[in-house]
Amino acid sequence: MGKPKVLELANHIGRKKQGSKSSYNYNDPEYMILEPVVTDEMAEVGLCLEFRKPKSAKEVAPLCGKSIEYAEKHLWELAMAGACFVNEIDGEDKYWLDTWVPGVMEMMVNNKENVKKYPQIAEAFEAYGRVRGPKTAGVFPVGKGLMRVIPIETAIDGETRRASYEEVSKYLNDSDIFSVSDCSCRTSREIMGEGCGHLKEDMCIQLGHAAEYYIRTGRGKEITKEEAFEIIKKAEENGLMHQIPNLDGTGKTHAICNCCGCSCLSLRTAGMFLNNDMVRSNYVSHVDKEKCVACGECVQVCPVNALKLGQKICTKTAIEENKRIDLPSNTEWTSDKWNPDYRINRENVVDSGTSPCKTQCPAHISVQGYIKLASQGKYKEALELIKNENPFPAVCGRICPRKCEAECTRGDIDDPIAIDDIKKFIAEQDLNEENRYIPKLRHNYGKKIAVIGAGPSGLSCAYYLAIDGYKVTVFEKQQVLGGMLTLGIPSYRLEKDVVNAEIDILKELGVEFKTGIEVGKDISLKTLRQQGYEAFYLAIGAQSGRNLGIEGEDGEGVITGVDFLREVNLGKEVNLQGNVIVIGGGNVAIDVARTATRVGAAKVDMFCLESRKEMPALDEEVQEAESEDIVINNSWGPKRIIRENGRVVAMEFKKCISVFDENRRFSPQYDEDTTITVKADHILLSIGQGIEWGNLLEDSKIELNPNKTIKADSFTLQTAEPDMFAGGDAMTGPRFAIDAIALGKEAAISIHRFVQPGQSLVLGRDRKLYHKLDKENLVFEGYDNTPRQKIDHVDGKVAKTSFKDLRDTFTEEQVKKETERCLSCGATVSDEYLCIGCGACTTRCKFDAISLVRKYDEENISFEDLKPIIVKNMIKRKGRMVVHKVKKSIGVYK
Repeated sequence: MGKPKVLELANHIGRKKQGSKSSYNYNDPEYMILEPVVTDEMAEVGLCLEFRKPKSAKEVAPLCGKSIEYAEKHLWELAMAGACFVNEIDGEDKYWLDTWVPGVMEMMVNNKENVKKYPQIAEAFEAYGRVRGPKTAGVFPVGKGLMRVIPIETAIDGETRRASYEEVSKYLNDSDIFSVSDCSCRTSREIMGEGCGHLKEDMCIQLGHAAEYYIRTGRGKEITKEEAFEIIKKAEENGLMHQIPNLDGTGKTHAICNCCGCSCLSLRTAGMFLNNDMVRSNYVSHVDKEKCVACGECVQVCPVNALKLGQKICTKTAIEENKRIDLPSNTEWTSDKWNPDYRINRENVVDSGTSPCKTQCPAHISVQGYIKLASQGKYKEALELIKNENPFPAVCGRICPRKCEAECTRGDIDDPIAIDDIKKFIAEQDLNEENRYIPKLRHNYGKKIAVIGAGPSGLSCAYYLAIDGYKVTVFEKQQVLGGMLTLGIPSYRLEKDVVNAEIDILKELGVEFKTGIEVGKDISLKTLRQQGYEAFYLAIGAQSGRNLGIEGEDGEGVITGVDFLREVNLGKEVNLQGNVIVIGGGNVAIDVARTATRVGAAKVDMFCLESRKEMPALDEEVQEAESEDIVINNSWGPKRIIRENGRVVAMEFKKCISVFDENRRFSPQYDEDTTITVKADHILLSIGQGIEWGNLLEDSKIELNPNKTIKADSFTLQTAEPDMFAGGDAMTGPRFAIDAIALGKEAAISIHRFVQPGQSLVLGRDRKLYHKLDKENLVFEGYDNTPRQKIDHVDGKVAKTSFKDLRDTFTEEQVKKETERCLSCGATVSDEYLCIGCGACTTRCKFDAISLVRKYDEENISFEDLKPIIVKNMIKRKGRMVVHKVKKSIGVYK
């Protein structure tokens, strides 16, 4: 049984006649939000209040036939609940009703005690826009919606037609009392377990009468004007945009909200219902394609997915843009026009694709962007752009597999851009403490997080969590940091001071490192939980070698390549004499062979199953090995190891006639009758890497795959233990450092969401789905023939005698020349209708390539003046719908 008086109050607040066709019932959100906290006695008093006409308890008491004390008590209870405003006016408290949204519903959600005790309040607020939103489609003309976007002020600097009511500073400067509160939308999402990772605390600013109300009722805390400006600045730095309640009259408002498109219930009008005119400002974004470099920074912060990455390079056949014909203003706006999954189906790229370099990079670094910045000599800005996705550019500049270069469009003309060499030059600046880029801390969340494993994935996760102010401790069982970067990659490819320099930045960010501690042996996960760690990232890597499983493998002189490299990199005395055989054809096998030449081997032979063309090692790695007199023997498989007195003396091989079956699955076939025997004093096995978990997962629900990789969700990286996430080689098996780094950042995103109450691991999250442009449709005409800049090849005979990295770095002149070769394939594409003119995009662009252009000239108005404007617009809309339908039927839009 419902509460009749409370239902009557709900209709009274909504200015509905009880029992009429449009009146509320017991299932409507307007009733549901009041029901848990408003009593019949409170409702009876509330029925005596009026819309925006303040009344004192003295004035209300006779209207409800109660004493002044009775009226005062229940009026205050209504105000505390959020059902009405209260201010001191002319020396006494006066109360009044306001709109549901923006107004009563936000106020009710911002009663922190009530909303936690009664989740129904949060659910009703969320339901309001979902239930009522469709009815507003096409009804409100531009600038007249209940909430309105206010552009970020720097985005409209210099606009000749700008108006004061479009300036955030105008509203702040016009007020003399301020408060800040939690965001009611994000509070609602949090209570429902549907948060997007943008947290609610201290997000919304109240002004004037609303500030007084929020301060008095404990919904917000009083702040100064200067603090209000700081909150605005911080919001913009974190990619948020501004909205105001839009029903107070031209140039007036009582609040400024700092919003994200993934949780804001007002912006859902645009995101889900695609009714963007309801909330937009007078501006739309404009992209200058000549300046744009498709870095994607604007795409990431656009709250309504109006911006996507596309291309600007010329095509043989024109790319058809999907022009919007049907709009809420000219079409019946039914559910088939909506985007109900807008919180999980956000797109980064238009259908026709974008730059191959950004697409192919596992971390989707803005290659085109940092190349452009480097061409302008803005190396620190370039470094910042890289570190948005990869904290270790100096490391990757030396060991990256260069997937971006392999797909570079310039390679279809002559040679691809030397992307990695440019990145290495940029990152070189970071190795100098005076030029070092230390990211600014975005937040100070303070919760304790444990990262297990100090390899590239664990370090990446720690870096991004530290930027958000988490207290991160990295546990590493070895005495040195860096994982396989330090222990698995020889110094002649990656010197240890480079790794340490980039790790030093994590230390400056506050990350704590504990080396020589094996979790599961020296300390348990249970103990760490007891010490207050709220989440864990398992990134122990694949640091054990694999055996062949053949006769004689246990002979003296046989060692895995991984163990061999670790011994050398730890500085232990390793001295190989005589003939060395390395088994394997991958990059690690090449590292093993080249290291063997540097520790005394007289002759090094590599044997692998694959043909030269099929070898997994990079071509340049193979060439460097051969320049150091390493002999590569293709298409041979191990048969047995020959020993004398337990010591290796030779190895027998059999001819491999194929490595893969017709489905490209590993299934080697041999000619058992064709064999060779090769003398050997040492055999180094480099046929893959395994994972040793020890007792780390003891007493946990976590499961492993047959290859000992951990089972975790491929998107969120969460394991069967909710507080434990996994990534890097421990989850994927051995891959490149850049793959591990990319997963480290994703883990940081998931962990942030997990440890904060009510946040979803998936809603409102960038899925980073990229696809490249169609190269077959490109026109390659009029391009320069500047040759690719190159680093002088290191003489193998010199290189093999040293563990120093003897490779040069580009000069600044070379960088200038090489960056000019970039075809600048990509550019951002703006959907003018979807754009709501918030200006968040402009705060991220380093190239002055995106701006706000004034398209409309609409002022906000008071609620009292709204009805005739809506009626007039609805009449016009009916006419537009008829005309539009006729045009479609006769093919005008084709």
